[in-house]
Amino acid sequence: MKIITMKSSMFALVMALLISGCTTGVQPDSETGVDAGAGAEGGESGVGATVGTIGEGGAFAGSALEGMTISYEKNAINDPGNVLSIKTIYFAFDSSELSEDDVEVIKHHGKYLALNSDATLRLEGHTDERGTREYNIALADRRAQSIKKLLLFQGASSSQITIISYGEEKPAALGHDEAAWKLNRRAELVYE
Repeated sequence: MKIITMKSSMFALVMALLISGCTTGVQPDSETGVDAGAGAEGGESGVGATVGTIGEGGAFAGSALEGMTISYEKNAINDPGNVLSIKTIYFAFDSSELSEDDVEVIKHHGKYLALNSDATLRLEGHTDERGTREYNIALADRRAQSIKKLLLFQGASSSQITIISYGEEKPAALGHDEAAWKLNRRAELVYE
């Protein structure tokens, strides 16, 4: 009986350590750099839709996101000045890791999906031509899955998101050099 209790205690300790170790990833609703005072009417527009900009001096000052507007209104995905207009995420060679800017973009897409429950998104994973077909399909899937996890963490529903892994089958660039490969290592967010 004492052995079972020790095993149960050890199991509980290991599980607690694993769970506490998992909480160091991306935190929900952390500082997004949104200037709540900016926008049409001081920060709010529509039903639950936030309007603002990614301002100077914030966490993303000097990044490609600086100065972009933030709105979660239904038509915001079609506004070229909105952060939601970024629908292609690029990856390093043989990686499914997201950059800090990419995490920020994906968090906004997740919030958009959470606030627009009728919106659906198809994540298309791609790779460059290097590697076997099977490996590239798996890598492209990992890239799309890493985005999906973050979208779900922001409140999107699993039923709103589908994944297609193309691997190397649909290149964005047809060259056989680093410039072309860099454009092909991507995942595309396609709203349906």
